[in-house]
Amino acid sequence: VQLVESGGGLVQPGGSLRLSCAASGFTSFSTYAMSWNRQVPGKERELVATIYSRLTDYADSVKGRFSISRDDRNNMVYLQMNNLNSEDTAVYYCGARRGVSDYWGQGTQVTVGS
Repeated sequence: VQLVESGGGLVQPGGSLRLSCAASGFTSFSTYAMSWNRQVPGKERELVATIYSRLTDYADSVKGRFSISRDDRNNMVYLQMNNLNSEDTAVYYCGARRGVSDYWGQGTQVTVGS
């Protein structure tokens, strides 16, 4: 199985980015809980948003600014990030979980700055 993130980059404060996660090799992709997580060097990985079926949940720090969605037909997961600030700078990872199975992508860098 494989998760490949894309869409990261440099954005100015207040700007927006849309991250994509392409999943391959999964059986019954729709049965996986998908998540976006982020990590800053020297800190633990932080859960940003999750989606299972159409149920979503967000970290308090991103509520009202980020939106997670999924396209089970095409095995894709997205993270729309609006009103970005410097504290959102991190490597963003896509995760997939079902039962005891846990998978991660390689991450995509998001840098918020001028």
